Amino acid sequence: MNQLRLDPLSGRWVAVSTDRAQRQGTFLPRQPSPDADDAASCPFCPGNEGDTPPALEVYGPSGSWIVRVVPNRYPAFQGDAPFVVEHRGPVFTEAPASGIHEVLILSPDHERDFGSLTDDNCALVMAAIRDRVEEHQNTRGLRYSQVIVNHGRQAGASISHPHGQLLGIPFVPRELAEEQAGFARFAGGCVLCAASASEERAGYRVVEAAEESVTFCPFWSGTPYEMLVVPREHSSCLHRSPTSRVVAVGKAVRGALQALQQHLGDIAYNIVFHSAPYRATGMYHWHVHILPNLTTRAGFELGTGVLINVVAPEKAAEDLCDAMEKVAMRRESGAP
Repeated sequence: MNQLRLDPLSGRWVAVSTDRAQRQGTFLPRQPSPDADDAASCPFCPGNEGDTPPALEVYGPSGSWIVRVVPNRYPAFQGDAPFVVEHRGPVFTEAPASGIHEVLILSPDHERDFGSLTDDNCALVMAAIRDRVEEHQNTRGLRYSQVIVNHGRQAGASISHPHGQLLGIPFVPRELAEEQAGFARFAGGCVLCAASASEERAGYRVVEAAEESVTFCPFWSGTPYEMLVVPREHSSCLHRSPTSRVVAVGKAVRGALQALQQHLGDIAYNIVFHSAPYRATGMYHWHVHILPNLTTRAGFELGTGVLINVVAPEKAAEDLCDAMEKVAMRRESGAP
C-alpha cells in the first residue's frame, strides 16, 4: 500500500510507493568515474603527490601516508572575504563565495572505498574529519562545515580514487536550517534520540545496534536503502565528541556500506555528515546520512520536492540485516 510519511527533520513529506519498484530498470548500476582504470595517472595515488596542492594534514607512519587532506584545486568556496550581502535589484542578491574547500583522500589504495577501509584507516579518516572541522570552526567568518563522500559518477565523484570533501562555508545552508527547525519543533526533547530509541523498540527498521551508535532505515526514508547512523550519546557537534565515539560512528558507516554492497553490489552512494553549525545554541544531534544513488529524480520530485521511495524502509532494513550477517560470516571464514 502506498503511503505518505513525514520527515520530522526536514518537515517534508515523502511517498513510499513500493509498486513502482516492479518497473523494469528501477535501479541504476554504478557508472565508473573517468579515471577508473587509470590509477597510474590518478592525482590521489601515492607517487603523484605533486599533482595536488601541498597537503594540509597527513596521517600515517613517518615516510608514508594513509590519509591526506589537500586543498581542492577547483574550489567552490575560497578566500576570506567577509560575508556581505548585496542587493543589486528586486530579485538579485549576492555575496562572496568565501570559505574553505578541501579534499579528504581516504586511502592510498585506488580501489579501497569507505566500505572496505581497515580499522586503522577508518579511524584515521574520522580523526581527519574531526580535526579539519575543528580547524574550520576556528577560521574567522565561517559558520558551518559540510563533510561529504561521493562514490560513483552518479553520486558526483569526478575521480574514482576514494575521497571525500570538507567545506567550510560562511552561512548555514537550507538543509541544516530545516533540520534545526525540526529539532526545535519536536516537543519530546531530541528528535533523533527519540527516533533511535523508537526504532530499537520497534526493531524492524534497525540495521545495526552497536555500543556507540544505532544504524537504521528511517521510517521517513525518501530513497531506497537510505540509512541514518546516529550516535547513542546525545551531542550536537561531531568535532566536540570523544575520539572513541567519532571512530565508532565511522566504523558503523563502514559496516552499513558493507551490507549495502553485499546486497546490491558496487553501487553509487553519498555519505553526508550533519553536525550543528559552530555557534548554534538550540537542540541538535549530529548524525550521518547514507544515501544510495539507485534511482533518478524525475519531474514530480524536482517540481514538488516530494521524494518517491520505491523500497519500503522495513524491507530495506530486512535486506540489509541479512546482508550484514553474510558479511560477518564471510569475515569469520577468512574470505576477502
